[in-house]
Amino acid sequence: MVQATPFLLVLFLALGAHSLSVKKCSLTGRWVNDLGSNMTITSVNANGVFAGTYHTAVTATSNEIKLSPLQGSMQKSPNQKGQPTFGFTVNWSFS
Repeated sequence: MVQATPFLLVLFLALGAHSLSVKKCSLTGRWVNDLGSNMTITSVNANGVFAGTYHTAVTATSNEIKLSPLQGSMQKSPNQKGQPTFGFTVNWSFS
């Protein structure tokens, strides 16, 4: 029985692995960087196009920093392994 234990463990893992749920990349929500700037993604459509706002915490003036709109897209290639890649552009709205 001692020699069968590793075999049974491998068999159990192989049979049970297919039932594990695949984690999907969800961009929707609030993202904060190390400097305190944050981006909020409000919507992602079926094609991977998303929109939201960016609020920078970095400024060289004492003026109020305004929210800036952003748009981006997520690449979801069928041959891509792991998580998809994405990029975005910010249309800066300074005070």
